[in-house]
Amino acid sequence: MILAVAYLLGVTSFSFAWVFNFMLMMAVSSIMQTFKPALSAEYFDVKVWENGGQVYRWFGVNIFRKLLVWVGWERLHKAVSPVKKDLEALQRMEYNTRQSEFGHLVIFFIVLGFTFFVLYQYGLEQSLWLIFLNVILNVYPILVQRYNRPRLQKAIQVWKRLSAASSNVKITQ
Repeated sequence: MILAVAYLLGVTSFSFAWVFNFMLMMAVSSIMQTFKPALSAEYFDVKVWENGGQVYRWFGVNIFRKLLVWVGWERLHKAVSPVKKDLEALQRMEYNTRQSEFGHLVIFFIVLGFTFFVLYQYGLEQSLWLIFLNVILNVYPILVQRYNRPRLQKAIQVWKRLSAASSNVKITQ
């Protein structure tokens, strides 16, 4: 199907770069939802330098998050997955950051490989749409997930401490 889109739209067009990314997103998302991998590799652990999120703010992650709200992505996402206020929901959201990050990482490398092919065949100028959309549609979503994960993990820890404290209070009464 991707080959047909490449043939019809041309590999150097904005339309191809856009459709290519979204076709890959659909494929990777389907695979992730079907197999639900554990995603427990050390790569997903929060690094010390990530905790405050300053690095991601320097890269403009908050601007990108506002852009997602502006285009309606947040509303759509919340309609599909409403936010609940319990420990299980927080843990699911934290896992979803891993799932989303992994999916965008896979797509990033696929698009990057294809970008090198277009770069070699047609030159830098003809590969700019692929580069631009790879950054916007894959790099920034990865940064958002890396930015959100420490905050969700802290919320999970607080929830667990509060649950343990309230359990201890009930037991001693």
